[in-house]
Amino acid sequence: MRDLLALPKANLHLHLTGAMRPATLVELAARSGLPVPPPLPAAGAHGWEVFQSRYDTARAVLRTAADLARVVTEAIEADAAGGATWVEIQVDPTSYAARLGGEAEVVAAIVDAAGDRAGVILAASWAGSPENALRVARLAARNAGAGVVGFGLSNDERRGRVADFVPAFQVAAEAGLLAVPHAGFYEPAWHVRDCVRLLGAARIGHGLTAAADPATMALLAERRVALELCPTSYPPLGVCDLAALPVRALLAAGVPVAFGSDDPLLFGVDLVGQYDIARRSVGLTDAELASVARSSVTASAAPPARRGAMLAGIEDWLASG
Repeated sequence: MRDLLALPKANLHLHLTGAMRPATLVELAARSGLPVPPPLPAAGAHGWEVFQSRYDTARAVLRTAADLARVVTEAIEADAAGGATWVEIQVDPTSYAARLGGEAEVVAAIVDAAGDRAGVILAASWAGSPENALRVARLAARNAGAGVVGFGLSNDERRGRVADFVPAFQVAAEAGLLAVPHAGFYEPAWHVRDCVRLLGAARIGHGLTAAADPATMALLAERRVALELCPTSYPPLGVCDLAALPVRALLAAGVPVAFGSDDPLLFGVDLVGQYDIARRSVGLTDAELASVARSSVTASAAPPARRGAMLAGIEDWLASG
């Protein structure tokens, strides 16, 4: 059995606060006299608010530009130890702006820490206004080519309408940024289709419900829109059990699939752990895992030379067996 640590891969779905090391959370919370969120309940499925309240509590400990830089640096190092030499970190700058002096200051701190080892995705919220999304998209556009590689929408997709965010994604597209909205987590396959057709999505965060609709899978395969699956995010929120994760159905339909770690702080599993779970719980073969890793690279915004090296490394990994 090949060593998954040695498999080159990219982490395309990682949120800033959710990337924090548990020890860092404890240290920063103690510094400011703030609470540490309790672990997600171990048993049963829970609503989005159970997750969101813990995420918000953790985010409150990030008070300075140095805090943001530390989280980014530690996240890159952790993923590199698991074979990921490219990471794309997603952040809603409005969530930190009040403490850091503005949204531009948030972006500058994260981009500086990322350097050439990671790309930054600025995200608005499905729960926010279209006007707010447009402001974040314009900020992303101003930083295109200077560390920011994409624009997305995060949070609970049920709280917004796809059509309302078209202007923001048009701004991002004109700047050459990847469109990477979350979709198809709770909403049916139509939500994924609309994000592709109306928002020009190049990747979809999660997108699990697409597997229930052949027409949606055909659209994703035709346009080479990758789904960023995060296996350990689904059971706690009642989306699906690990054994029911539809990776094989998506791969068979020609849909590019990449694994991400989403929020390892809260879900407790890093990127290489997602691959291990897919091997053990879904039964993916090494060839299928290599296909997932390959899509994580080709769907990324990594520089061409790095992409080439990673793809060559994946083939070497397969040949090593």
